[in-house]
Amino acid sequence: MKQHWARITATFFYTGYLRPASGTWGSLAALPFAWALYAIGGLWLFVLAIPATYIKGYLATKWMTQGHDNHDPSEIVIDEVVGQWIALLPVMIGATAAGTDVLALWPGWITAFVAFRLFDIWKPGPVGWADRLHGPTGVMLDDVIAGVLAACVVLAFAGIAHGF
Repeated sequence: MKQHWARITATFFYTGYLRPASGTWGSLAALPFAWALYAIGGLWLFVLAIPATYIKGYLATKWMTQGHDNHDPSEIVIDEVVGQWIALLPVMIGATAAGTDVLALWPGWITAFVAFRLFDIWKPGPVGWADRLHGPTGVMLDDVIAGVLAACVVLAFAGIAHGF
């Protein structure tokens, strides 16, 4: 039972088995879930879902990789989900602050997606450092850092578009 739950979680409902570029598929799958969380419970549900998903993802990754040589198999995409949600955080905060529909901020969604994928693939500085850590910490942490960097890009673009 634990392995079944871990597989569903780590692959984000089997999205991680889509090819090619399973990480990109995982990031894309994160988008409608982000919208649904925000639509159901607003900013606070979305914010709380990030650490909750991180913890579930950490455990699922640990269980899926236990006893295997590959500590970061490509089908594990729950880390991309967490990172993508972190990248979207400024968009959700902006929509809440402006009292507008979160989908009206679609340029922010695109920026968050593209910036997150670039940082996750490129792995500059601290992203690469975290990626080299073994175990579930490395699997999850590199995407958290990529998400934070992408969120900074979203904030910078929003500042340019709307004036600092």
